[in-house]
Amino acid sequence: MKLLLDTNVVIRFATDPGKLSREQKRVIADHERTGCPFGISAISLMEIAILHADGSTRIKGDLRRLIDLVDENPLFRILPVTVEIAQEVAAMGGFLRDPADRAIVATARVHRLKLLTADQRIAESQLVPVIS
Repeated sequence: MKLLLDTNVVIRFATDPGKLSREQKRVIADHERTGCPFGISAISLMEIAILHADGSTRIKGDLRRLIDLVDENPLFRILPVTVEIAQEVAAMGGFLRDPADRAIVATARVHRLKLLTADQRIAESQLVPVIS
């Protein structure tokens, strides 16, 4: 595993791949070809559930189908939030305001993964290597 997917990339991959950037599509296709799995922070599943509950138009279709797709797809490895990740969140300071973004970045740092994201705040923070 070399990459962690940000929540928005997971949503786009599963519901509307046409919204992925050219680079994101290329990286995902390379991983699919080689069978190299992607990491997904468990916090992303919570974020998806919250977005769905709040009526976000980004979550198209059935929530259970989306969660099952992520859980059952052999290309995805769900990474739990651990004590080490929580400590990394605390050590990062206040560079990012969104708690989910902090947890995702900390997950990438702890597991030494690049983050596939379109979030400019994360990229500009330089807390973790990103591919956008």
